Amino acid sequence: MKEEQKRGRAIALLPIGVFLVLFLGVGIVSGDFYAMPAIVAFLIALFVAFLQNKSLSFDEKIRVVSTGLADENMITMSLIFLCAGGFSGAVNAAGGVESTVNFGLSILPSQFAVVGLFVLGCFISLSMGTSTGTIAALAPIAVGISEKTGFAQTMCIGAVVCGAMFGDNLSVISDTTIAAVKTQGCDMKDKFKANFLIILPAAIITVVIFGFITKNGNFESVQNLSFHFARIIPYILVLIGALIGVNVFVVLIGGTVVSLIVGVVTGSISTMQMFSVVGDGVMGMYDITVISIIVACIVALVREYGGIQFILQLIRRRIHGEKGAQAGIAALALLVDMCTANNTVAIVMAGPIAKEISNEFGVDSKRSASLLDIFTSVGQGLLPYGAQLLSAATLTGLTPFEIMPYLYYPVLMAVSALLFIFFGKSSKKQ
Repeated sequence: MKEEQKRGRAIALLPIGVFLVLFLGVGIVSGDFYAMPAIVAFLIALFVAFLQNKSLSFDEKIRVVSTGLADENMITMSLIFLCAGGFSGAVNAAGGVESTVNFGLSILPSQFAVVGLFVLGCFISLSMGTSTGTIAALAPIAVGISEKTGFAQTMCIGAVVCGAMFGDNLSVISDTTIAAVKTQGCDMKDKFKANFLIILPAAIITVVIFGFITKNGNFESVQNLSFHFARIIPYILVLIGALIGVNVFVVLIGGTVVSLIVGVVTGSISTMQMFSVVGDGVMGMYDITVISIIVACIVALVREYGGIQFILQLIRRRIHGEKGAQAGIAALALLVDMCTANNTVAIVMAGPIAKEISNEFGVDSKRSASLLDIFTSVGQGLLPYGAQLLSAATLTGLTPFEIMPYLYYPVLMAVSALLFIFFGKSSKKQ
């Protein structure tokens, strides 16, 4: 590692600042957040990253970027996007979304529809272990519920994202949870218990908030609530597969195949359309996949230039006492996630430093693992350039900033965790 990288360099964070200034600035000035496409802002930020650090040749920078793109998490996330797109295209063409929405509204009072989206998102993400997969499965249903009930589409998709982040942070098969446990050296069951106690108040309050703001919801178009139960089967199978812990790829590909079969049998899809509807769904995810690739390139260069190391050192120098150590781990996790836009990568990068901090100040490993997982999920659930909000926006035609006002759960999760840090029992190792 080069000396400049060891001491960290604040200027290495410039590309991220450029993106935020462009994306937010143009949207605020023009009053239209569609005015600056995210991909264009990211490309400009990547160009800035390539112009930095004259000590590296262009070829060396290309090698750094290639290493970042070869990361297992990056490849996995991109493949999940494409599989989710295929499932979304197939189940839409088969009429699954319309039937599922109508079935749900026929048995569930409209004022509980948004709460239902949040709770369902919690269960699916907890079982599937992926927030992006959960968003891909539920976003079309959220749009349909919005159309039927009159609730804002931004609120409905916000409830889905909130639910998705619940399981992403807590699921025992989530890559973020596994990374947090491995880097901190604690047992999965201990981390789960500690983590659950911290986030449970946030989940309960989120249910109360969504219930309160939708309590006057009503709809009357009963004649439009017809549904074909066979078309709901793909969603049921996806839910069951997620609940029993089937691999997310198997769940999504299996759901796609079943959707095509149901569509052909019910006459919604002709045999000749089977491949085209899947292709249309996959193409709908091209934007978010390309954006994820560009973000991975930027992060690789920022890391190489010492930007992440700067954050790590900045936090570590300001820690005092056990509660201060916990707050430092929380800040460390959040800031690294803001720089990487990937909570698994952030945990892997911040984990060793968090372990040093917890050892030095006596923080229990299960608490440090929980804080790492919680605050990277807080960042990931709120970042307008994170995969979760970008995929939700791509699937619904919204912008991340339109969804953000309804992201109660990530904010409450942070508040709950901070209260546990400063007012809860000591987490000192026994």
